Amino acid sequence: MPAWVWFSGAVLLSIAEVLGGEFVLLMLGGAALVTAGVSVFVPILWIQLLVFALTAVALVLGARPPLLRQFHRTSPIRTGIEAVIGSKATVVSTVDADGGQVKIGGEVWSAKGVEGHRPLPPGTGVTVVEVRGATAVVIWGP
Repeated sequence: MPAWVWFSGAVLLSIAEVLGGEFVLLMLGGAALVTAGVSVFVPILWIQLLVFALTAVALVLGARPPLLRQFHRTSPIRTGIEAVIGSKATVVSTVDADGGQVKIGGEVWSAKGVEGHRPLPPGTGVTVVEVRGATAVVIWGP
């Protein structure tokens, strides 16, 4: 087969990958692209088919798993309550086991201190260790 047929197949398979997102068609497109390069020098069809098959298997088994891991990796960005836990805050009104207020990232939150710890005066730097509903549980220190 002429090289342009293999190249056209590579382009079509790569475009079709947009619909799937599993990288199988992209791997087959890569194999077709390699075969297009080989077919310029080797016009024998069975050798081209062998090159396509071997390259496709190698790409699907070798390159696809790392691509899928990279593509499906979870985001390191914490959101929601996970973003609040561990963050630094400043006490706005005295915080003890019964209540108080802290400023977290520019927002004022209801807060409680850990049971048995001393009250925290305004201006104290604290760390959020837990969130219970809309109340941040804080401890003294950065």
